[in-house]
Amino acid sequence: MEQGVLAIVAPFCLILIFSHFCGASGNAEGDALNALRSNLFDPNGVLQSWDSTLVNPCKWFHVTCDSDNSVTRVDLGNANLTGSLVPQLGNLANLQYLELYSNNISGSIPVELGNLTSLVSLDLYLNSLSGPIPYTLGNLKRLRFLRLNNNTLTGEIPMSLTTITALQVLDLSYNDLKGTTPVNGSFQLFTPISFAGNPELKPPPMSPPPPIQPTSDSPSGGPHFSDNNPW
Repeated sequence: MEQGVLAIVAPFCLILIFSHFCGASGNAEGDALNALRSNLFDPNGVLQSWDSTLVNPCKWFHVTCDSDNSVTRVDLGNANLTGSLVPQLGNLANLQYLELYSNNISGSIPVELGNLTSLVSLDLYLNSLSGPIPYTLGNLKRLRFLRLNNNTLTGEIPMSLTTITALQVLDLSYNDLKGTTPVNGSFQLFTPISFAGNPELKPPPMSPPPPIQPTSDSPSGGPHFSDNNPW
């Protein structure tokens, strides 16, 4: 009798346990996005579908998920949003694209964004962000697109960014950055356009000109005189 009851109850227990762990994962990402929503003013109702009662945020507009129902993309560019970013965004472990450009988001860039090690694109340009560029962004080794231009970011450019070898597009222009523009690592690829509009940002030091090579008929590098004296 007891074995029969166990045979009936056990599958339901497994379902409950599975649902609990899946729900916990879904809620972690949903909680992160809800924290963002709570920090933003949304006059156009772009975030209206972000329902905190839903375990899985994959059904929300402007959110893309993978086959495992993990958030991989947040597209909220040009949405007339105001407010600030939240540290909980660092909990979106599989996020690849964070698109929040062309809004009026203010405050600082959370250092927790450095936890998003799957991130390919970080677009925060054309906002009102202030404070330093977090050095933790150097942890984003898969990052290919980093556009932070047209904000009011301050401080020096973190050297950690030069270690992102995957970086293909960089735009830090029109901020209030200072110090000297790095030229090592991945930054060797980028022209002054990527750093324009930062009045206190110094260009990299000029490299010394290469030494003048001696001509083939003057091995010593000095003037060459003929052995035949006409006088």
